[in-house]
Amino acid sequence: MKARHKRFGFIVAGLAALGLATYLVLTALEGNLSYFFSPTEVAEGKAPADHVFRLGGLVESGSVKRADGSLTVNFVVTDMAQRVAVAYEGILPDLFAEGQGVIAQGKMGPGNVFVADEVLAKHDENYMPPEVAEALEAAGKDLSKPHPGGNTL
Repeated sequence: MKARHKRFGFIVAGLAALGLATYLVLTALEGNLSYFFSPTEVAEGKAPADHVFRLGGLVESGSVKRADGSLTVNFVVTDMAQRVAVAYEGILPDLFAEGQGVIAQGKMGPGNVFVADEVLAKHDENYMPPEVAEALEAAGKDLSKPHPGGNTL
């Protein structure tokens, strides 16, 4: 075998090893990725039914219901165009409030209820996660007007 053929063999083997490593890394990451969806996209069926994703929008005023004697909280997330019911069992962040921006991570459950594993609230009165702001703008919500909580978003 000539030296040129040996080099070509090493190059092919190296590319195959690189391709295999890339495939393994992407496969491992796929299970950990969680994409963002607005309530409108969830209502349109764009969100995965069997995969973890993030749902973001505003907590609808008057929608927060706490179960007596448990940590279960039910509320509605809206982008002013569509609404999605959310169920969460756990302690909510201190800044969680009606009329405020929120991102919940979880899966769609039975009865079109989003079952959240984690709930994130905005960290100050002027901040809103970029994904939530984009979803609200796409739904036609003017972010410069005060919302029911009194603060501007």
